[in-house]
Amino acid sequence: MLLAETAAGPAWSWNLITDVQEMWSFPFMVNAFRAGTIVAVVSAAMGYFVVLRRQTFAAHTLSTVAFPGAAGAVLLGISAVYGYFTVCVAAAVVIAAVGWRGGGGGADEAALTGTVQAFLPACGFLFIALYKGLLGGPQSLLFGTFLGITTSQVTVLLGVGAAVLAALALIGRPLLFASVDPQVAAGRGVPVRALSVTFLVLLGAATAEASQITGTLLVFALMVIPAATAQTTTGRPGTGLALAVFLALAATWLGLTTAYYWPYPLGFFVTSYAFAGYLLVRSGRTLHTWLSRTRAPLLYKEATA
Repeated sequence: MLLAETAAGPAWSWNLITDVQEMWSFPFMVNAFRAGTIVAVVSAAMGYFVVLRRQTFAAHTLSTVAFPGAAGAVLLGISAVYGYFTVCVAAAVVIAAVGWRGGGGGADEAALTGTVQAFLPACGFLFIALYKGLLGGPQSLLFGTFLGITTSQVTVLLGVGAAVLAALALIGRPLLFASVDPQVAAGRGVPVRALSVTFLVLLGAATAEASQITGTLLVFALMVIPAATAQTTTGRPGTGLALAVFLALAATWLGLTTAYYWPYPLGFFVTSYAFAGYLLVRSGRTLHTWLSRTRAPLLYKEATA
């Protein structure tokens, strides 16, 4: 067998086909790739609008509250999945309600979300301390893991992901209009506030979904980095959305493969690959801008010679 077992785990044999077949021979890895694919597509689609609407603070808040939700569910003896979705969606509704009451955000909304970010993670660590069973500490909840992903969890992720994407497709065009220019959109009769509330609820569901793969601490990165990279590359919404999905899929698949061979947190690898793509694109744009500025005087001299 080309894939040799070492003290640290399986070793990469440089035979791609054999390595992939060996990795996918384990049901938990098949479920991990299925779940990761669903999470990557939903996170990238939602993340594109998060970056466009400049709501990264809200996305970060929702990813923060996912941790105490999962820890509290485990403490109560129920699946962490229910804790993820219940707390994230509830927090999204609260943020939307405060924003509505405050006329679209402002100091009150920022103060509330900041307070929630400070208090709820502490509650999560308390729930873990009170739990007397085998949880293995907060690492898996914070940084993600592909171990223990069951077929039923993949089914739940697929159902939620399909619902989120379907709702996003229904509101996509008016949401894009309201995100680019909310004042003009409101003047044209677009329900800007209703779209904002709906989007935050969808964002809560997407955050709860992604937290099960990347962990609550790094879900924010998977949701924002591919979208930011795509918007840096192109200003066309359709092309940018497709590129964000592709980058999220690439980061997730590469992260899952690397985490299988290296005994380190999955979320770190997923985030590192996504960040590497962002740095590559930013470096390319910077180099292109520098070359354009350097070449412009030469072209002007040639034209006037």
